[in-house]
Amino acid sequence: MKVLFRDRRQDAALEADHRADEGVDGDEQRELREVLAQAEAMRHVMKTLFILNEAPYGSERTYNGARLAGSLSKASGAEVSVFLMGDAASCAKDHQKVPEGFYNIQLMLSRIARNGGQLGVCGTCMDARGIAETELFQDARRSTLDALTSWTQWADNVIVF
Repeated sequence: MKVLFRDRRQDAALEADHRADEGVDGDEQRELREVLAQAEAMRHVMKTLFILNEAPYGSERTYNGARLAGSLSKASGAEVSVFLMGDAASCAKDHQKVPEGFYNIQLMLSRIARNGGQLGVCGTCMDARGIAETELFQDARRSTLDALTSWTQWADNVIVF
C-alpha cells in the first residue's frame, strides 16, 4: 500500500511548532495552570455516602451521622450523599418542632443539601410509615433501592449509622 501526501511537509519528519529553547507564552502558562488546578481538584474529591437507619430523636446515632455528614459536606474536595432508610425516613418530615436548645435533624440535613449534598429517602420506608412525598422538606427526595445501589457504586466510602 502506498500513501500519497499533497505537500512535502506532511511527508517530512515531525517537527515541533517552536524550538526547545523558546518559552511558553503567558496565555499558555495561565491555561496550563488552570488545567492543572482543575485536574488536581478532581483527583482529590472524596465521595461519601451516609446511610442513616434510626429515628431522628431518641437515639443519638442519626444525630451523630448527620453531624459527621454535615461536617464533611463543608470540607473542600468532598461530596456527600445521605440516604434515609427505616425509621430514619421520618428525619425528612417538614416542619419539625423540637424543644428549645435541642437539635433539629431537619435543619442539620438541610445544611448538607445547601453545601451541595444529596438527600434521598427510601420510598418503601416512607410508605410503611405513612409519610407522603408532600410531607418531605424541600431538599429531601423520595428515592428507591436502585438509587441507593447507584449511590453505593458512586461512593468511595459508605458509612452506616
